Amino acid sequence: MNVKTLVAVTVLAALSLSGCQEQPQQQAQTAPAAVEVEAITLSPQSIDLSTELVGRTVDFRQAEIRPQVSGILQARLFEEGQMVSKGDVLYRIDPAPYQAELASAKAALAKAQASVRNSGMKAERIKGLLGNKSVSQQDYDDAEATLLQAKADLAAAKAAVLSAEINLDYTQIRAPIDGQIGRSSVTEGALLTANQSAALSIIRQLDPIYVDMTRAASKLSSLRSAMHQGNLSQNPEVKLRLENNDWYALSGELKFSEVSVDPSTSMVTMRAVFPNPNGELLPGMFVRAQLATGQDDDALLVPQKAIVRTPKGEATVMVVSKEGTAQTRVVELGQEINQSWQVHSGLQAGDQVIVAGLQKVRPGSKVTVAKQDTGA
Repeated sequence: MNVKTLVAVTVLAALSLSGCQEQPQQQAQTAPAAVEVEAITLSPQSIDLSTELVGRTVDFRQAEIRPQVSGILQARLFEEGQMVSKGDVLYRIDPAPYQAELASAKAALAKAQASVRNSGMKAERIKGLLGNKSVSQQDYDDAEATLLQAKADLAAAKAAVLSAEINLDYTQIRAPIDGQIGRSSVTEGALLTANQSAALSIIRQLDPIYVDMTRAASKLSSLRSAMHQGNLSQNPEVKLRLENNDWYALSGELKFSEVSVDPSTSMVTMRAVFPNPNGELLPGMFVRAQLATGQDDDALLVPQKAIVRTPKGEATVMVVSKEGTAQTRVVELGQEINQSWQVHSGLQAGDQVIVAGLQKVRPGSKVTVAKQDTGA
């Protein structure tokens, strides 16, 4: 073999060996890299359990304002929407006719008083003459009967004066309760009728205020059971979430004495009472009430951001398997706790749940945990 041939063979051998070495390197370069994610390791926690009920606010007390005497309305003495106190004068009816009635009743009273005095003196004189037989027993009996009649007339006259005074006072229509008064249905000059069906206005007491909540009657037993077991007080604390999803600042109390069942729907109406010093709650507002029902000492919590819903609405999470791959788990969620969900099933203590980097992960993807926390 000449020199040229030897060189050619050597070069070909070297190229062949180089190709064999590069092939696995290229294959290694094309293998997918592990995705970097953040995860938490689940550990049992103690949480307070609660149940959420929907409801509406209801005024604590309501009074419809109606006249108790008839007459012409002289004045309205309040601004619509203002707060009024019990006893405040709201309307004034023309008092002149009732002042005249009172004056007439007082005159009749004076006449009755004079009649009693006169009848009494006459009866005394006849009684003195009865001893010497100057008058008959019948005359004395008649005098006594006249005196008794005069006293009865006096009592009736006093009652008439009292009635006239009451009617005169009724010309000033007063607030029967504290609260906020609404729109007036009448103006000055209107003819009012005693005890008319149409209310002049309505006063609503808003502090405190009721919240009426509905719940299936079949589920009421669980609340009563929690109360009997000592997990729930006799008047449990209730928190309120408003329509804008904000929490109401003050807590209320559930009043089990206000529970009633609607026979047509089998729903229970439960009533809670809340302080409302600033008038933030108004009658008719839609609210969600959260009622504490006990405690779970071994709860597993998953951050809300780790939950992914399937097209069917199932809640799922991605966990890191022992092999370092991402796996999908279907979970059953309990109640919302701050920014996390309580998990009833699908996970167990020690599971690593991916909380960041989910958009880069698919089931079976290799993952590496860049940041790991304990708990939710």
